[in-house]
Amino acid sequence: MHRTLLIAALLAPTIAGGQDAPKPVILESVPRANALVSKTASELALAVDRYASDQTALNRRYDANESPAQRQRMREFYNAWRTRLTEVDFDKLSHEGRVDYVLIDNYLIHQNALLDRDHKLRAEAAPLLPFQDRLLSLQDSRRDLKSIDQAALARVLADAARQVDSLRALFEPAPVARGADSGRARATPPKVTRTVANRAADDLDAVRRIMQGWYRFYDGYDPLFSWWTRDPFRKLDSAMVRYGRTLRERVVGLRPQDIAQNTGPIIGDPIGADGLKEDLRFEMIPYAPEELIAIAEKEYAFSLSEVKKASRDMGFGDNWKAAMEKVKDTYVEPGKQPDMIRDLARQADEFFDQHDWVTIPPLAREDWRMEMMAAERQRVSPFFLGGESIIVSYPTAEMTDEEKLQSMRGNNPHFSHATVFHELNPGHHLQGFMQQRYNSHRGLFRTPFWGEGNALYWEMFLWDTGKFHVSPEDRIGALFWRMHRSARIIFSLNFHLGKMTPEQAVQFLVDTVGFERANADGEVRRSFGGQYSPLYQAAYMLGGLQLRALYKELVVSKKMTDREFHDAVLQGGAMPITMVRARLENQPLTRNGAQPWRFDTQLPPPIPFTRR
Repeated sequence: MHRTLLIAALLAPTIAGGQDAPKPVILESVPRANALVSKTASELALAVDRYASDQTALNRRYDANESPAQRQRMREFYNAWRTRLTEVDFDKLSHEGRVDYVLIDNYLIHQNALLDRDHKLRAEAAPLLPFQDRLLSLQDSRRDLKSIDQAALARVLADAARQVDSLRALFEPAPVARGADSGRARATPPKVTRTVANRAADDLDAVRRIMQGWYRFYDGYDPLFSWWTRDPFRKLDSAMVRYGRTLRERVVGLRPQDIAQNTGPIIGDPIGADGLKEDLRFEMIPYAPEELIAIAEKEYAFSLSEVKKASRDMGFGDNWKAAMEKVKDTYVEPGKQPDMIRDLARQADEFFDQHDWVTIPPLAREDWRMEMMAAERQRVSPFFLGGESIIVSYPTAEMTDEEKLQSMRGNNPHFSHATVFHELNPGHHLQGFMQQRYNSHRGLFRTPFWGEGNALYWEMFLWDTGKFHVSPEDRIGALFWRMHRSARIIFSLNFHLGKMTPEQAVQFLVDTVGFERANADGEVRRSFGGQYSPLYQAAYMLGGLQLRALYKELVVSKKMTDREFHDAVLQGGAMPITMVRARLENQPLTRNGAQPWRFDTQLPPPIPFTRR
């Protein structure tokens, strides 16, 4: 179909009612015809989509994560795709095609590096889980639809149960020896760190879940299977529960209530200098961790100077912590937080309506939702979250009085003033909205340096206007987060370098940012709990600073307008910011990527607050 006819066909349902037909409000969000035609196209977009679909299929097929077959199949998959990429004539690709080539090759290299890292971690925990591969292979055999030998399976389960119990007994207090046993030497338990024991306990839980699914497939449907395996499986399942509890209590040092409530010592699993080097390579950031920490310390010094200025405006002199305590006590009463979040979201929309900075389609203002966060989740996410929905963190009925007060103080209106738009528009919600509509194939390359960095960039951008955070209380709220993001770089990189413990990180947030202790604990627990990649917390400010440097190159220099720049970042899709720069500046690319970018040498100085 001719392009003009195609566009007419797409728009036909909206105009078919005739001139006298009532016009639905929804038509205001329908883009103009020229907006339905892609201005750029990558020849590799379909290939990236194909890769993502194949990867999803393999992850679904090999669902015994970390099994021998899964590890081997995924490495074969990554290597096969890299081989196919070498067959592409790179020089004949458009610039958008070259961008995707570099992105997917970089992604594949990193996936193999992660397999290598996992191999090392698995070797560390192997003395505690010598049965792991054998049990996971049972699920692989089930997925291969192999016929089973019920009696042989019963022996495998029984042997594994005895091995689990024997290992557990090594970590339990020695029983009182009697008779002939009194002179017999007791075997010693494997010598492992708390970190390795905690990782092994988590892996044990994963093995147990996989085994439960494996057992349910056969139980009751195969009478001989149930006859042979029901008793040994129950013994194995019970043995794994007891062993996991022993590892967490006797080696990691958690109390039973800590295990149940996700409290107690924060363990974490640092990846070390080599791990950071690889992750920074993947993010195309040519810096050593120590250099990034120095950048964060410089940013923190600016925020500290500004928060003292706001403190003086509030009448507290340089005692900024006293001023921050005053700000925390402005919290709204229980039940009123959703109204406050709604009002702040609308205020941000109205502020952006006054300027020509970025495109926020009417539908993007209409389709976000609000949900409340459960008490359990607030232990690791003490502040609200956002994206498709904004998830509000505020006290629930089951919290203790102390937890309720710290939650309200940590989510006060002035702290929230600086971050509601971070979660909604033009932050995470607008990012997701645009990603679904432009270059959606690049969702595979999502990185917190783009996602969190872009949302943090808007916080700095609005600060620079001098017109959004006008009151000293709102400025303290904005600076709380800015100091927080600097501190995240410092404590997270130092943790992974082995220079800071989680307990020291909690105290660091209390001392340098003014966190409530419970919120600092939740923040650090979230950072090191395994749900986020090692560089995730550092990515907020570092990604924001990269975009800030790129803004100077392209907008301050008058090569692009504000709207052109911000729309191009959002519509280009997720990727390391170095590749955003290469894409927008049409830089030459090779198969190895773009030229290294030392963004801090091009950063504009942070702008002190002055009334404008």
